[in-house]
Amino acid sequence: MCTVIFYEKPGCQNNTKQKVLLAAAGHTVWAKNLLTERWTAAKLRPFFGELPVAQWFNQSAPRIRDGELDCRRLTETEALLQMLADPLLIRRPLMEVEGECRVGFDQDEVDAWIGLSSKHAADLETCPRVHLVEPCPMPDGS
Repeated sequence: MCTVIFYEKPGCQNNTKQKVLLAAAGHTVWAKNLLTERWTAAKLRPFFGELPVAQWFNQSAPRIRDGELDCRRLTETEALLQMLADPLLIRRPLMEVEGECRVGFDQDEVDAWIGLSSKHAADLETCPRVHLVEPCPMPDGS
């Protein structure tokens, strides 16, 4: 089994479920706060691999959900600058295992990459609170 550096939004229900699945598969999970990490474009970019820019974004982020930011129209550089300024825009989780970086938690892809002993039947990427008027609380309670 491996050690997974797991960048999350503390308090995110799906990130908690994702960490449980990883631990149940025997992986060691080192959780880090995605929102307070000192990101640079060079540090963040490897997590997105060959994905189209629009797939780098958390579709439940208030600025995207409310139509303030159209992530489909951004270049890689513009996307990274937006994310550095507002880490809530970053799709979660970001995971790193032995230098290989990934974004998101497609259970089949994670299973093929590092192995999962079981899978959760529900969607673990889409925020379950996406239809609520109130956004998820921030780690400081705000």
